[in-house]
Amino acid sequence: MNAEAESAGDDKPRVGDWNFPAIYSLGFLCLISVFNYLDRAILGLALPLIKEEMQVSDTALGLVSGLAFVLFYAILGVPIAWAADRWNRRNIIAIGFAFWSVMTVATGFIANIWQLAIARFLMGAGEAAGLAPSNSMISDTFRRERRPLALAIFGTANSIAFIALFPIAGWIATEYGWRTMFVAAGLPGLGLALLFFFTVREPERGAVEDKPSRFANVNFRETIGFLRGTRTYLLILLGVTFMGANVFAAGAWTPTFLNRVHDMTIAEVATSIGPVRGVLGAVGILAGGLMIDRLGARWTAWRIRIPALACILVGPAEALFLLGDPQWLWLLGFGLTSFLTLIHQGPIYAATMNVVGVRMRALAVAILIFCASLLGQAVGPLAVGILNDALQPEFGPLAIRYSLLIIAITPVLAGICFWAAAASYRRDMTRAEGD
Repeated sequence: MNAEAESAGDDKPRVGDWNFPAIYSLGFLCLISVFNYLDRAILGLALPLIKEEMQVSDTALGLVSGLAFVLFYAILGVPIAWAADRWNRRNIIAIGFAFWSVMTVATGFIANIWQLAIARFLMGAGEAAGLAPSNSMISDTFRRERRPLALAIFGTANSIAFIALFPIAGWIATEYGWRTMFVAAGLPGLGLALLFFFTVREPERGAVEDKPSRFANVNFRETIGFLRGTRTYLLILLGVTFMGANVFAAGAWTPTFLNRVHDMTIAEVATSIGPVRGVLGAVGILAGGLMIDRLGARWTAWRIRIPALACILVGPAEALFLLGDPQWLWLLGFGLTSFLTLIHQGPIYAATMNVVGVRMRALAVAILIFCASLLGQAVGPLAVGILNDALQPEFGPLAIRYSLLIIAITPVLAGICFWAAAASYRRDMTRAEGD
């Protein structure tokens, strides 16, 4: 922030730095995101148990784990984000958190696959209020230079869920059943939603920017028109969609893959593989965020190229994990994918915040989520399920090994898109500032 802006803001608290309110807000948003990922991910842990109890096909499980959740999650995310660009984001997040927690608890009481699908529909509607408004709040709490690291820390939520809560969920499922696991996962969210509402402040929009944006007040049509004309954003949108197919298909089917191919029990997956993925994922996210946080202004394009390279490397790592026969070989592939897969998240979302106006941020992220979810989560898990059923007569339980090769292709395509986006990044940042 320049001297003139600092002098003009002497009469109000300093913003955009690592002070206690900023850290507390970021930490709480990260905690909410931990439950966001946990509540949707534990279905993948429960799929073998649900299949055994309800006697349904892998195609049906793919539909429930993908399309049933993502339909409301993706579609409602856009109007919720539009509201978050105009109204109190903290309130929207708190209401959504409470609602999806109720739906998680309700999942523990379903009696058939149709009720499970309905519960997933409604859970997706609640979780649509989480990610986009949270990214917008963080972007109004930390300055442009600090956003990649702040959003990288926020991006560790998925890893924290695997490290701290996934083993507990697996133990509960083993000892008390998968229904109890859903009830235990959902109940804490109700109290945390209230605590978030009463203890976190809504940040002032644009307060951490170097100068006011000429896009301070725009309607929906103007926002869409601006995004359509932003080359960096469009390429990021395509890349995030490809990564969505990787992340969601892997999340839904990896526990089943380990169970069928490597004879691991649900408890073993939850207490060993889950935390390993979480730890390595967190290290990768933070390493990428710290590296990019240290880049100077002349290295702007590398703020996108580094995550692009990470995504490209995910492809061969996934193939190694899926096709490796000696245990050390597939474990090496698993470790590499865990480290590399989410490196892109913080920097790419930070880049998105930098190429749009301050009143466009939540909607811009929601559209990313819409495409990544609707195509990635709907198509990814379902495609694997369909291929499992189609290849099962020839390969038996090992069919999933070849079906999951989808997740080795899509990250390479994502990396190519991110690399191309770097060419226009600096120009589009200047355009977002109104110069």
